[in-house]
Amino acid sequence: MDIRPIKTKADHRAALKEIERLMEAKSGTPAGDRLDVLTTLVERFESQHEPIDPPNPIDALLYHMESRGLTRRDLEPLIGSRARVAEVINRRRALTIEMIRKLHEELGISADVLIRPYSVRRSAA
Repeated sequence: MDIRPIKTKADHRAALKEIERLMEAKSGTPAGDRLDVLTTLVERFESQHEPIDPPNPIDALLYHMESRGLTRRDLEPLIGSRARVAEVINRRRALTIEMIRKLHEELGISADVLIRPYSVRRSAA
């Protein structure tokens, strides 16, 4: 099979080219097995050398709303009044622990994502 660990960016590029070539390989065939092994190696290399940070809490909330067809009104029982929801979505007010709990429990958004720090734009008073 002649597969080696991916240690450099050149190794990574070569593995990606080989994966692209093997994309139509059927599972259980030698080509399919090669594809599985290369994919695992690439995923490991990328997780070590190109980690992807989780989204900030508001981006995660907006994605969750969009992907599930939720409106701001749907968030009112979890966050508060219409004005409070707008403040949170517009990054003018930070999520509270109680809001985080409700969003996690009711919508299933990861608490680890919701507790991440993010910038809040304070309006000039």
